[in-house]
Amino acid sequence: MEDIKQNLLDTKHNIEMSLEKSRYGQSVELIAVSKTKPVEYLKEAYNQGIRLFGENKVQEMVDKYEVLPKDIQWHMIGHLQRNKVKYIAPFVSLIHSVDSIRLADEIEKQAQKISRELPILIEVNMGREESKFGLLEEEVLPFLKQVENYRFVKIKGLMTSAPYVEDSEQNREIFHKMKQLSVDIEAENIDNVNMEWLSMGMSNDYQIAIEEGSNMVRIGTGIFGKRNYLI
Repeated sequence: MEDIKQNLLDTKHNIEMSLEKSRYGQSVELIAVSKTKPVEYLKEAYNQGIRLFGENKVQEMVDKYEVLPKDIQWHMIGHLQRNKVKYIAPFVSLIHSVDSIRLADEIEKQAQKISRELPILIEVNMGREESKFGLLEEEVLPFLKQVENYRFVKIKGLMTSAPYVEDSEQNREIFHKMKQLSVDIEAENIDNVNMEWLSMGMSNDYQIAIEEGSNMVRIGTGIFGKRNYLI
């Protein structure tokens, strides 16, 4: 098994070093991205104090939820299909990947059915990559003004997945623009819209993301090692 304990120590050290370089004075939530990883790996991370886990497939999240401790907070970080919302609505802690009114409407509908508030983040395709989901920067404010009247869906911030680059410095401008967007949205004082979370930064670029204001990072490879799709 990968040395998850040491990987977590290294990751937390890197987070602390990056926070020292950030001018925003934030703290950072670490989400262990456990997609494709076996339950034993998650148990090891859990034993090291991790309680936030990120999955990108509904069935995998449900399967793991059923067998792991109930104090885990599950984060849906992958593209979410509307017909699968009902399966995670009862227990998911945060949905990071909302990028359409139709999806937001479905989350509201399923949350209302079970009288449970569901926090979401709006996914932004700040890198304007054709291969990625997410709203374009200029679409975010109009979108938020359409969802301010939800009763059960609570908008808690923004998420982005920056382009994969060899040198993480190349993504600094994207992270900077995301932080600025969240500040601009906060200033609009839209009902039911709170910029509490800025979810950006993954294993290859989270240190730069934190320097630019991220307060939620999604680390998979850095904790669990390279993904194994055969498991």
